[in-house]
Amino acid sequence: MNAPATTQNTTVQLDRAEVSATFSIAARRSAQPLPSPALLRQRLPLSATLAERIHADRNAIRDVLDGHDPRLLVVVGPCSLHDPVCALEYAQRLAELAPQVEDQLLLVMRTYVEKPRTTVGWKGLLYDPQLDGSGDMAEGLRLSRRLMLDILDTGLPIASELLQPLATGYFDDLLGWAAIGARTSESQIHREMVSGLELPVGFKNGTDGGLGIACDAMRSAAHPHRHFGIDDLGHPALLETAGNSDTHLVLRGGHAGPNHDAASVAAARAALEKQGIAARIMVDCSHANSGKNPLRQPQVLHEVIEQRLAGDSSLRGVMLESHLFDGCQPLGDELRYGVSITDGCLGWSGTEQLLRDAAERLRSQQTPQRLSQLAQSQPTIR
Repeated sequence: MNAPATTQNTTVQLDRAEVSATFSIAARRSAQPLPSPALLRQRLPLSATLAERIHADRNAIRDVLDGHDPRLLVVVGPCSLHDPVCALEYAQRLAELAPQVEDQLLLVMRTYVEKPRTTVGWKGLLYDPQLDGSGDMAEGLRLSRRLMLDILDTGLPIASELLQPLATGYFDDLLGWAAIGARTSESQIHREMVSGLELPVGFKNGTDGGLGIACDAMRSAAHPHRHFGIDDLGHPALLETAGNSDTHLVLRGGHAGPNHDAASVAAARAALEKQGIAARIMVDCSHANSGKNPLRQPQVLHEVIEQRLAGDSSLRGVMLESHLFDGCQPLGDELRYGVSITDGCLGWSGTEQLLRDAAERLRSQQTPQRLSQLAQSQPTIR
């Protein structure tokens, strides 16, 4: 007689714990409630007009990646966003430049609010918006979505790395393009997540430089999945996805060095074709391709453009880490305005000149066929 009573009493205690505002799970863990993705989207809504533009942005990006539009896709911006004021200043400058180079380059701004860490460190605006270790994630979610909406208002498409699958639902409706990083391309959870996204996604090669992980990821994400997740209300749910064929490879180098040179790109193209994957390649001009020296990014981009001009049509895009000023700085009490607090970046003056030069070099060696493609290229209606 006592056992059922004990079981029933335990069930009641668990039910009460589930609805507690803040409760202790165990000696080493605690939990605080966060707004659901649906609630945050309701508080910071996406207008119908802006939703239509994001849809058009995604189609334009798809057309470049698919080779229907001969322009070069350029995902450019701060390594991470930490100061909304300087992020908006950067966005305004990039938005002013975009129409001046849009005949050759499709500019998309990096709006990274999550940062992967090898061990520990600042994990991004979403996790610690006050930059002081307080970890006010509720404010980080709100501030991240608000800042992305403000950047979209400048007219730019935006991009981000999707690091924590549970956070994706808070802002994936705003993105024109997304990345899965070198540390997470191997993750089954991330592959399942990508299979349900309605936007183009780039998978980076592994940190060792190998391509197998990214190739497997693209093949997996193209298929439907049933997987554990949360719904828009934040409830545990069985999610069913249709598959996402709009994925591509991002070459970011590896432990052995860069992989953006012509031989490495040819090897990547062959590896993709061998597995029946479309040869859509983006080069990350930072990370191992630049030897982690942000001031070497222009040389990497120069080499990519040389390969395109030599006829390599598989090179569809590049990534650049750029901020208002060169370099990076440690996180501390007094921060220099417009300087990255994560990876080093190329400053705005160098970035602007680099993008202008890239567009001019592409213009100067146009063939009649390319001019015809540019004249006829329009985002595909989907």
